[in-house]
This record gives sequence, C-alpha cells and structure tokens, in this order.
Amino acid sequence: MNRPAFTQDRFASMAYVVLVYQLVIGLAWWTFGAFDLAPLWAMSAGLFASALLCFVAMLPVNNGSVFDPWWSVLPPFAALYFLTLAAGEGLSDRQLAVLVVVVAWSLRLTLNWFRDYPGLTHEDFRYVDLYEKTPLPRWAVRLFLVDLFPALQVVLGCLPLYPALVLGGGEFVALDLLALVVGLVAVALELVADEQMRNFKRRRAEGENMSSGLWRYSRHPNYLGEILFWVSLFLFGLAAAPGWWWTGVGAVAMILMFVFASVPMMDERSMARRPGYADYARRTSALLPWPPRRD
Repeated sequence: MNRPAFTQDRFASMAYVVLVYQLVIGLAWWTFGAFDLAPLWAMSAGLFASALLCFVAMLPVNNGSVFDPWWSVLPPFAALYFLTLAAGEGLSDRQLAVLVVVVAWSLRLTLNWFRDYPGLTHEDFRYVDLYEKTPLPRWAVRLFLVDLFPALQVVLGCLPLYPALVLGGGEFVALDLLALVVGLVAVALELVADEQMRNFKRRRAEGENMSSGLWRYSRHPNYLGEILFWVSLFLFGLAAAPGWWWTGVGAVAMILMFVFASVPMMDERSMARRPGYADYARRTSALLPWPPRRD
C-alpha cells in the first residue's frame, strides 16, 4: 500500500490522528446544536458527521484504522450533549452513575488503543479481510463497512443515553444499581482480559494459544465486556423511562454484531494462524464464561 512517508513514524502518525480527532470532536459537537433537530436526531447527525470526517481523513493516509479510536472517543460527547438538555441543578445519582460508566469505559478503551498503537503503517486485519473478500472498491468498503456501519452501531447503542440522562426523575432505583454494576463489571472484564492477553503476547511461543485466566473460560472475554457495557446503557435508560424500552435495539445490534461478525472473524483468523486453536475453540465457550469442556 502506498502511504505518505510520515506514516512510517509512530509519533507522526499519532500527531495526525490527534489532529483529526480534534476536528472530528469539534464537528460532532457543532452538529449536535447547529440544526433544529429533535435530540436523538441531533445526536445521530453529530455522530454520523464526525464518522464521515474520519472517512475523509483515511484517504490521504490510505488507512481505515484512522477510524479505530472513534468507537470509544465519541460516545462520551453524545452523553455530554444530552446532559446539556437535562433540567435541574447538579447531577442526579442516575446521571452521575451513567457518566461514571461511560467515562470509565471510554478511558480504558482509548488508553488500550493508545498503548498498542503501532502507527499508520498498520491497518486492522479485519479491514484488510473486507477489502479482499468484498466485491467493492476499497474506498467503498472503507466508507460503508469500516466507517458508517460501526457508526450506526454506536448511534443505536447510544440511544438509551437520552432517557437515562434527560428523562425520568432523579430517584435512583434498583435497576439503576444493576446497570451500574453491569457497566463496571464490563469495564473491569475488558481491562483484565486485555492485560492478560498483553502479558501473554510478551512471552508466548509462536503459534501458542492463550488459554489461561479469563481466556480459559471464554474465547473472547473482552467482547463479552463490550456487550455488557452497551447492555448497561440500556438498563439505565429503562430505569429512567420504561416506555423507552425500544432503545434496547442498540444492545441487540451490538450482540448480533459480536456474535455473528466479530467472534467468527477472530476465530477464523486464529484457526488459520495457530494449529491448536481449533481444539481450544472446541473446548472453550465463545463468550459466556464456562468451565472448559473435558474430552
């Protein structure tokens, strides 16, 4: 792939991405309030506009991974936008709990991306697979599958933030507590799983499979944590306004994406690269933690 010379340097690549995301966040925030739209439409417009700017930023560097941080960076700004619409002084217990979960999730995932960021010489293998397997020009794959489809998933996932942060009374109910616990467990699960995998990669032999810690009981504990985060947002929204149950479409969309796209793609790649992975997959639950199957 032909890419500009500066993409060979990790620091220069990072500087490019930071500049892009300053513009991306600014465009999203401007769009939230620039038009006379209902709140959910304004949030959707801001997120999609920012995603399209990410697509534009991919073109000069010929790399779809410019989009990678978008997933974790933009949802907190959607939450802040909804908070600006909420009446009352100070934060309610529910609003505070939602912010704790969203900010903790965003910081963990963004810092995880930063720690492992190799620079713009690297592109996510899933994007490369899509380029090779999809009968569309590369720019179209980047626009629709790398950029707009994940953006749609996040827009749907963020729908419950509106009832959770704007509607309903300030009373903190049992369902809010459940949502808080699920959200914090989600963040902790992803944190522990990623650290265990990072430590394993430092010492593993070629072709060796990770089958200890959380990974002994689930092939994708990090994906399970991601699913639980979006479920927690739905639970907060349901606690605030039960009539908005339909915003659970976001959590359902996330579950379907991970179960039918992300998990199979990762399993297929691992089976092709690691001789023992097929046996590991046969014995180990895909998502929900469960004792390994005995032969």
